[in-house]
Amino acid sequence: MLTPAFFHYFTLAGIVGLTAIGVGLGQGFATMGSLHALHIQPQARPDIIRCLVLGLALIETAAIIGVTIALFLFFGLTPAHITFEGGIAELGILSAMSLSGFTIGLVSALPVKEACLALARQPFFGQKIMRFMLIVLSILQTPIIFSFIISINIKDQITQLTTFPDSLRLLGAGLSIGLGCVGPAIGLALFAKKACQSIGINRSAYTTLVTFSFISQAMIETPIIFSMIIGLLLVSLSSPSFARGCALLAAGLCMGIGTFSTGISSGKTAGVACERIATEPHSYATISRTSLFAQGIMETITIYALLVALALIFFT
Repeated sequence: MLTPAFFHYFTLAGIVGLTAIGVGLGQGFATMGSLHALHIQPQARPDIIRCLVLGLALIETAAIIGVTIALFLFFGLTPAHITFEGGIAELGILSAMSLSGFTIGLVSALPVKEACLALARQPFFGQKIMRFMLIVLSILQTPIIFSFIISINIKDQITQLTTFPDSLRLLGAGLSIGLGCVGPAIGLALFAKKACQSIGINRSAYTTLVTFSFISQAMIETPIIFSMIIGLLLVSLSSPSFARGCALLAAGLCMGIGTFSTGISSGKTAGVACERIATEPHSYATISRTSLFAQGIMETITIYALLVALALIFFT
């Protein structure tokens, strides 16, 4: 029987379990990459091991945040004080944390693996390669922070929920940021992988690649900010009728799904540009302009989703 206790404990298990699966697989893939790098260049062992340890620590971020929100729910809420509507709202927290945690934990392995291989190719450039990996990998963790913020806002309203439309509203907030993190997180990881790989190909392009990376990662991450905005709007509004609740749930779904293809495509485009910059550094201006222009056009798809979501929120 679907009771508040079922939703509560299912949410706890889902957050910790799915996040742990993603992080565990990601750490395994990263370690496999480091072993391959050690096989290629045994003399670079100290730097490769150091790079792996730092990478594994950052990959662990998703699991730590997942456990933190699970502990907040476990000690901050009791099934006896949760209504059925509150249980539905908790599924919003499950969506926000598990989707982002699983995805980020899994794809974070890509830049760590490529950084280790870059160290094998450029053993005397180790410090800058590790520094660059830490920067791009840290930015890759920001979606799980956004999910954490939305989850805390949902948690604070659960014990006060008495209407089903309001539970749909909070479920929509969780889906907005949870689904909204998946595509951009994959795109950020694909870009970070190519960026680390490109430094291994041509270390003299390091400065230009760092500059290009900051701009490109900001572009790739824009859809997550839109999802965050919709999520914050949903947790701050009210839904007095069932139709209104359905509209707000649809707004969250629209925004979350609308970021998927944009995030991946933008990341792949910027990644290819990194490769070209590494092999043709004299064409940096042309390559970077073309890539950023293409990424800007891709962002319009997410803007359409944002406009539809805003229309569902304010005009229904």
